[in-house]
Amino acid sequence: MNRAVTILALGLAAVAVADGWVRFAPIDPARYKVEGLAKAPGDHPETGGFQAAREVSDPLVQMAALDKIIRATARTKQVAGSVDEGHVAYVTRSAFFGFPDVTTLWVEGNTLQIRGHLVYGKSDLGVNKARIMGWLDEAGL
Repeated sequence: MNRAVTILALGLAAVAVADGWVRFAPIDPARYKVEGLAKAPGDHPETGGFQAAREVSDPLVQMAALDKIIRATARTKQVAGSVDEGHVAYVTRSAFFGFPDVTTLWVEGNTLQIRGHLVYGKSDLGVNKARIMGWLDEAGL
């Protein structure tokens, strides 16, 4: 019985260490950069993420509206940039383990670009697409 308890305790300790790493490890600021990532208007699935581009008449006004919606999202924190700079980055964490997804929102010409992608792993299971499409729907984009 002691062996089983020891194995269980070691397993729980490993999960706690992994969870701590995922929640508190710094995210490389290079993940917030958007140079060369702009896409034509439309929806663009990516491995581990999703990007959408919308042609709008006043990108900064639409960006401010979308920024307000994003900042009101649970477990989402603005980590870089601002609407005034025309580029904002956010981190949204999953509810249970706190896995981070990075979302960048920026203006490119007359398009509003938004891209969400995971930090760890290879598949986000469609979470970033669902989140971004929900934000765009709420903003009327």
